[in-house]
Amino acid sequence: MKSIVATAVLALALTGAAHADPAGEARALYDRFVAAENASDFEAVKTVLLDSPKFLWVTNGLSIWGRDPAIERMAEYHKAEVWHIEPDYSKAVTVEVNSETSFLHVPLELEIGSKADGPDHFRFLISALCVATPQGWRIAALFTTMENRE
Repeated sequence: MKSIVATAVLALALTGAAHADPAGEARALYDRFVAAENASDFEAVKTVLLDSPKFLWVTNGLSIWGRDPAIERMAEYHKAEVWHIEPDYSKAVTVEVNSETSFLHVPLELEIGSKADGPDHFRFLISALCVATPQGWRIAALFTTMENRE
């Protein structure tokens, strides 16, 4: 009986620990997303995005619904010879909604183009809605906009 209680307490502690730091979970999740994007590893990108038709990516004035359509669009951008994102975590802000939901807002620089012509550099603002699921933390929505430096 003691071992059953101990196991239950440990399971509850581990479950609680997964949600104890929503800001940290959001940052770790976004780190995995950036690493997968920079590696053009779309199978890894799939693992961090919510597998739902309600996953939302707002980019360039478009609303893209669903994980698979979002990944298809992301793959189009990755056809460039050079494609790399560099988040500026020194300016990142996390807004904890509750123990299972956080927004991570982070500026980043996108380097995209050809090696021969020299890639272009763009500044974006990204807000990622991160949520705890039974499978772990996932990005439920991404909102991207060009950074205005006025």
